[in-house]
Amino acid sequence: MSSSRDIRRRIRSIGSTAQITKAMQMVAASKMRKSQEAALAGRPFVRLIYRFQREATSGTREFNHPLVEVRPVRKRAVILVAADKGLCGALNSNLFRMVAQFDPASTVFITAGRKAAQFVAATRRQLIAEFAYGDSPTYPEARAIAAFARGLFLKKEVDEVRVLATRFVNTLTQHPVSLEYLPVGEIKGAEIPGAEREMDLAVSKETLFEPNAEAFLSYLLSHYLNIYIYQVLLNAKASEQSARMVSMKNATDNAENLIDDLTLEYNKLRQAGITKELLEIAGGQAS
Repeated sequence: MSSSRDIRRRIRSIGSTAQITKAMQMVAASKMRKSQEAALAGRPFVRLIYRFQREATSGTREFNHPLVEVRPVRKRAVILVAADKGLCGALNSNLFRMVAQFDPASTVFITAGRKAAQFVAATRRQLIAEFAYGDSPTYPEARAIAAFARGLFLKKEVDEVRVLATRFVNTLTQHPVSLEYLPVGEIKGAEIPGAEREMDLAVSKETLFEPNAEAFLSYLLSHYLNIYIYQVLLNAKASEQSARMVSMKNATDNAENLIDDLTLEYNKLRQAGITKELLEIAGGQAS
């Protein structure tokens, strides 16, 4: 049975931990609001540019571009987007489980986030590029990742590029998803982070391009791929901050409940000690 001194020591230790988790919860909540607003604000634009891209490519029968070329998949690149830090529940582990579906012998990895790079290195998979992104992802960070993946595909070093990331739904729900990225012709509207399940793509019967269709669509595709990765990063960061806030709140609540239980145990032990002393005094007076 623990002594009252041991219980007091445990209460102080757990109380210190609760203060840390509470502070981390408040910081994550502040960052979470900004990340969620950024992720949600970008979704209408992503849906619009996807619709524009599909209408343009569908309306141009003779358009051929290396980014839409479908080839037999002999080698694949995976862009793995994870958190920079832990303490965000099962967010990273749920995402990393999806990596098992790819053959290590024919798959190379491009990582964004320290946890992703650490996982690829720990599992001895082939890491060819490592990128970082901050608490507020920027368009240049996304453009660097997209340009590197695009270069691999255009040089025919890989035949397909996929994205493994976390899709933000709400504060309590984040889903790991595997998204088709290249070739562009294989991207489905329902798989775009934040896109609706059903998208009514009304294709014009006649489309005019200036200066010409090839130049216009080549310009559009590169920007579309950049924005796609940018939205992926925004979703990943919103998911990370939301998961961390919820995780730290649960840790704080558990610590407070444990402190209450230990305080009750301490009071019972202290009351038993007082009762014992009173009985000894009463017994001494009786003798």
